This record gives sequence, structure tokens and C-alpha cells, in this order.
Amino acid sequence: MRNQVRRFAGGRLRLSVFRSNKHISAQVIDDASGKTVASASSSEKELREQLKNGGNVEAATVVGKKLGERCVQQGITEVVFDRGQYKYHGRVAALADGAREAGLQF
Repeated sequence: MRNQVRRFAGGRLRLSVFRSNKHISAQVIDDASGKTVASASSSEKELREQLKNGGNVEAATVVGKKLGERCVQQGITEVVFDRGQYKYHGRVAALADGAREAGLQF
């Protein structure tokens, strides 16, 4: 799947999602250099204090918004969404919607 996303990306950064039963996290990766440019997770102290539960749709939306804000601060506005093995549904879709609300385009 990652190779498909890389071919489709055309030089754009990749927003990769990971979810577990308790938390959700996302990171924006520059595949050319192999470095993470920005990240956000429901397991971060700041977000843990704000959220009651890190593994629900509400938490995913907050994580998406936080990641989007961090990207926009760095001048990143366009990425390719890499949902990995997860269906675009529920928490994954909520994270994507939150990132879009913050100003990311994909």
C-alpha cells in the first residue's frame, strides 16, 4: 500500500494514520528524506488532559485538527492521505475531516 501511495503522491508529503483500541495517531512523512515532519497523537499529554477517551471519534477529530494546525504552521498545506490497512470509516474518516478543517488538502 505504501508504494502505491508513493507513486500516486508525486512528491507530496504523506499523512499516515495508526489506530489502536486506546489511541489514534497520525504523522506527516517526507518519503524523499524518510523523516517525520509533523505528528499528533491522542496519547500526548496535552491531548490526554483534554480528552476523556483516546480511542473514539471525538479524539480522532481533535488529533486531526492538531496535526493540521502543526502542518499549517510549518507551511504544509497539501498531503496525500495514507490510511494504510484501515477502512476510510469512523475514526480514520474523523481524523481526515479534522485535518481538512485545520487547512490541509488531500
